[in-house]
Amino acid sequence: MAGASFSDRLVACIGALAGIALTGFVCSHLPLAPHQIPVLVAPLGASAVLVFAVPASPLAQPWAVVGGNTISALVGVGIAASIPNVPLAAGLAVGGAILVMSLLRCLHPPGGAAALTAVIGGAQITEMGYAFAFMPVALNSLLLVALGWAFHRVSRHSYPHRAADAPAASTGIEMADIDKALSELGETFDVSREDLDSLIRAAERHADARRSTGPRAAAQRSKPAANDRLAPPEKAA
Repeated sequence: MAGASFSDRLVACIGALAGIALTGFVCSHLPLAPHQIPVLVAPLGASAVLVFAVPASPLAQPWAVVGGNTISALVGVGIAASIPNVPLAAGLAVGGAILVMSLLRCLHPPGGAAALTAVIGGAQITEMGYAFAFMPVALNSLLLVALGWAFHRVSRHSYPHRAADAPAASTGIEMADIDKALSELGETFDVSREDLDSLIRAAERHADARRSTGPRAAAQRSKPAANDRLAPPEKAA
C-alpha cells in the first residue's frame, strides 16, 4: 500500500489486538444477558482492519464504521424477516445494504457482512430481531471507534482523518480539476478529494525543490548569460 511502512503495519496489528480484545472485554461485562446474545460480531474484525491499518480511508471514518455496520444490520434483519428464501434474502440484504450505505454516505465494507450475518446467523440472531443491530453491532462499532480514536492519539495518526494542509504549488491545479479527472477516469478510489489535492501539491513542491537543486539546475546556473556571450570584447584604451 502506498505510504505504508513495516512499523505502520506493526502498529496496526497492536491496535487491532487492543481494539478487539477491549471491545470484547467491555461487552462481556455489560448486564445484557451475554449468554443469550453474541459478545462480538465477525464483521468487527474487518472494521478493525480499516480503523487501525488504514485510518485515513474514507471507509474507516467513525460515521462509516458505526453507521455502516448498524444500518446494514437493520437492512439485513428486515430482509430476513420478509423473505424466507435464504439465498435470495442474503443477496438482497448485501445489495440493499450497499445502496443504503451509499445514500447515507457511510459506505463500510464490513457492513455487507453485518447484513449477511443477520440473514444466515442462525436462530439466535433471528430471534433477536432488530435488537441485533444495536447490541451487539452498534455497541461493538462505537467501542471500536472510541478505542481507535484513543489509540491513534498515541500512534500520531489522524483519526478521524483530516487532510493535511499542503503549501500552494505552481501547478495551478484546483479542486474542480481533480473532480473532472476523477469523472473522466470513471473509477472509485479509496481516498478523499482533499487528500488527493494535498498529495498533488506536496509532490509538486518536492519536484520544484529537485529542479532547483539538481545537476541540471547547477549546470544552468554555471552557463554564461546569453548577453555575455554575444557582447563584443572591450577595446583597449
